[in-house]
Order: sequence, then structure tokens, then C-alpha cells
Amino acid sequence: MNKQLLFVKRPVGKANASTWSLVTGPIPEIKKGEILVKQHYVSLDPAMRGWMNETKSYIAPMEIGSVMRAGAVGEVVAAKNHPKFKVGDFVSGMGGVQQYAVSDGKGYYAVDPKLAPLPTYIGALGMPGMTAYFGILEVAKVKTGDVVVVSGAAGAVGSIVGQIAKIKGCTVIGIAGGPVKCKYIIEELGFDGAIDYKNEDVKERLKEETPKGLDVYFDNVGGEILDLALGRLRLNARVVICGAISQYNNKNAIKGPSNYLSLLVNRATMQGMIVFDWANRYGEGAKAMGTWMAQGKLKSKEAIYEGIANFPETFDRLFSGEKLGKLVLKVIED
Repeated sequence: MNKQLLFVKRPVGKANASTWSLVTGPIPEIKKGEILVKQHYVSLDPAMRGWMNETKSYIAPMEIGSVMRAGAVGEVVAAKNHPKFKVGDFVSGMGGVQQYAVSDGKGYYAVDPKLAPLPTYIGALGMPGMTAYFGILEVAKVKTGDVVVVSGAAGAVGSIVGQIAKIKGCTVIGIAGGPVKCKYIIEELGFDGAIDYKNEDVKERLKEETPKGLDVYFDNVGGEILDLALGRLRLNARVVICGAISQYNNKNAIKGPSNYLSLLVNRATMQGMIVFDWANRYGEGAKAMGTWMAQGKLKSKEAIYEGIANFPETFDRLFSGEKLGKLVLKVIED
């Protein structure tokens, strides 16, 4: 049988258990040119909250009654004349929150569990890692000597952004929530400094950690912290708008920056990024990050929870901050 999590109600504010319905049905049959993937893990990402809204975005909103959209990794257990994949292959793609997924293979790519654990392929070697890689190197155009500040620094994207910036010879300051996360990004990931937004005055701490200002601000949270970072820009600084997790569950209007004139004064740029724009270069990113991981220069951390029925409470951890690194849900049943 196949367990699926269906999207049944558009949330206002935070999503909760009523947003989804867990159903059980037969494992689907496949047609010629299709594959059946037994999914082991699904990815939980802040962007999923935006996909639930019926608004114009970079991707079509989810339809009521559809399987909850999500990246996943698993094993091909059936294939009918597929030109690319065969039974026994391990693959990653947008399989959704379900135990078995049918696909024509479009958007899927092969992964090797002998080279890295499967969850890594929806973490550092998956969409979050690609977001970090192309965001910091291609959008921010980071260079040796830059002072880089990243918010959401202990999360799936932020933790990789900071490590890549260090590899490129930058001074890196991370903003994270709580002493455990701040200790983690300094002692395990090698950041130069950490700001605890839950227990410290972010404005004052930014002044202390960036006495001459910052060259790159990689934003994952939006809101007040984005505004404070804009006040620390140096000449020709670059701001990357990757996410705004502090705003996703708002019931009212999104809070925008009032310090935007700092962009004018400092001849700075602020640019949004969507990882899908770099899809034709994912192989490049995976090769580079895989090499850094093998060399011990890049660390990947996954927070793995189990049980498709536990999706709602696990999803909430994205916004409560009760996790370190990439949030992953194991959906296969041993």
C-alpha cells in the first residue's frame, strides 16, 4: 500500500494538521516510459509554505487535493522501457510526500548511496546545497576578503553558505537562534562570529562583528533582521534575497525594509534568487561540494525524523527553530 499526504486546506498563518490529510491506497501502476520510486526520505523546506498560497510566484501554487509537493530521494523499484533509469537505481526528484511516486523521469537525477548517505542528496548535495552554492558564488559574487553575514546560519542553506564563504577566504558572521546553534556554527562549521537573535541585541552585535560594515548579506529570514543588515552595508555591497522565513506565516502584510536607501548611498545591489534558475549547472555544484566534503572542508548535517504521519509536527520545526541543519523526514517503513 501507498501512504500519501494530501494538501486539503490553504492555511492562513501557520499550517497545522488540518492543512493535510493522510490517505492510504494501492501502489500505483506505471505505464511505458515511467518509473516507480520507493521513497526513503522527503525534504522539508521553508519554501513549501509559500507553495500553499494561491498567489503568483516562481512556481504554480499547489492544488487542493494534490500530494504535498516536496523533494525526495528513493529507489527505482519498477521501470517500463525508461531511457534513463532502471530498477535498482537510486534517484532524487520532486516526488512529493508519499511512499511511492510515479514519474516519467523528468527532473529526476541519479544518486549514489555509496558516495554519500541518501539524506545528503536532499541536503548539501540537493536543492539547499545548490541554493547556497549558486547564491553565494554567482549572485553574491563573493571574493577573498569579503565580510559576509548570513541569517538562518544554522539551517540547511545558511550553514552551507557560510562554509563556502570561508572556503573562499571570507570573514563570516552567522545569525542564528539560541546558544546551541551559535556554538555549532563557530565550533563545528568554522564561522568567525555568531549573533544570537533570540537573546542578543542584533543591531549592537552587528556593529561589534562588522565594525567596518559588510560586503555580502545573505538573507534567509527577512523582516527586522534584513533591515538591520541593510544599515551595515559597505560600498558596492551585495544583498541576496533567498528567503524570508520570519514572514511566511504572517496573517498581515509582509514587513519590508525601511533602510533600503542604504542601497543607494552605498551603490549596493539587492537581488532575489531561485535555485531552479541554475538547474542546468547542478552537476557543477554537486561536483564542487562533493569534493569539499571529501576533503573535510564542507560539513553536512541532517535532522532526520521518522514517519509520514508525523509530517505536520515535523514541518512545524522549520518555523519553531527546533532543529539543526537540513530537516528530513523518513517515510519508508522498515
